[in-house]
Amino acid sequence: MSDHSCDHISQQERVALHQHGQHTDCHNTKGSPDFLFWMSLISVVILYIHYGWFEESASFAKWYQILTSSVYELINTIWWGIAVGILMVAGLAKIPRQFVMSLLGTNTGLNGILRATAAGVLLDLCSHGILMVGAKLYQRGASIGQVMAFLIASPWNSFSLTLILIALIGIPWTLGFIALSMLIAIVVGLLFDRFVRHGVLPENPIKVDLPDDFRFWPEAKKGLSDTQFSFKFVTGMLIDGLKDSRMVVRWILFGVLLAGLVRAFISPEQFGTYFGPTLAGLGLTVLVATILEVCSEGSTPIAADLLTRAQAPGNSFAFLMTGVSTDYTEIMVIKDTTKSWKIALFLPLLTVPQVIVIAWLMNGAAL
Repeated sequence: MSDHSCDHISQQERVALHQHGQHTDCHNTKGSPDFLFWMSLISVVILYIHYGWFEESASFAKWYQILTSSVYELINTIWWGIAVGILMVAGLAKIPRQFVMSLLGTNTGLNGILRATAAGVLLDLCSHGILMVGAKLYQRGASIGQVMAFLIASPWNSFSLTLILIALIGIPWTLGFIALSMLIAIVVGLLFDRFVRHGVLPENPIKVDLPDDFRFWPEAKKGLSDTQFSFKFVTGMLIDGLKDSRMVVRWILFGVLLAGLVRAFISPEQFGTYFGPTLAGLGLTVLVATILEVCSEGSTPIAADLLTRAQAPGNSFAFLMTGVSTDYTEIMVIKDTTKSWKIALFLPLLTVPQVIVIAWLMNGAAL
């Protein structure tokens, strides 16, 4: 197995990327140091270890205690999502693109969007882990619409978080939230594909045309039988997964730092007081969800408080969905993956208005 980090990108993919003004630049290991990654990593490690050693101490300022405890809590909460995401990225990198695209569908339109939405709902990963998989799906040839539908439907709709949400707000509200988020994912996915067809947004330069005689299961069995699962193969796959995930991990670490700083100066408990089922409360909810960088595990309890304590189901739904649509980590990862600011910024542009309208109607029905 070769040691080159971009071996999973075929020559055809490289040519397509260069023809569209892009470059593989998987990890930029030979370029300038990734200052954002290393500064974020070092800061997170220091704060995490500091809290682990000292916990709460009167010798430190209150805001610093909250910062260290927040970083400690967030890392303990999201590490498994990051780890699973890295493993899935490593696995996807070894799966030929035709297998991935045979499941998602190679054609744009409703069928491909529905498949991507269903995959997003069923995949049990947090929002940070899902970003890695979404980026890899784009590199495997998925359309922009499929990637967006996958990302919008995924972050809090995992099986484990669905059970948590059911316990917090009940089955009816949980099923309603899932159905509405899937609706938004489908609509946004279709809109992205439409804009690509009309030349408003650039299309994915990586294309996969499946042969007419391609059959998933026979080809999968043949591929598995030809694969030698040696120690070298597994370790190489894991190393490639770590390298491919670095682009996402650097923004996750930066997001953890920012979330810790926000928590240090803004109390989440105030949500229940100020974010009622009014237009002002909805506006504040959208604003805070935009600023506050929390993972899906962190946003779920806060969203539950908005419903149960503030009696604002629309604000609860908006907090979950707007946090995803305006998440700067997600926007930056999409930009880095697609090499397009326009695609990244169209995510909140197309998603947030739908979320606000639905949330406003939900609050009105609850009054």
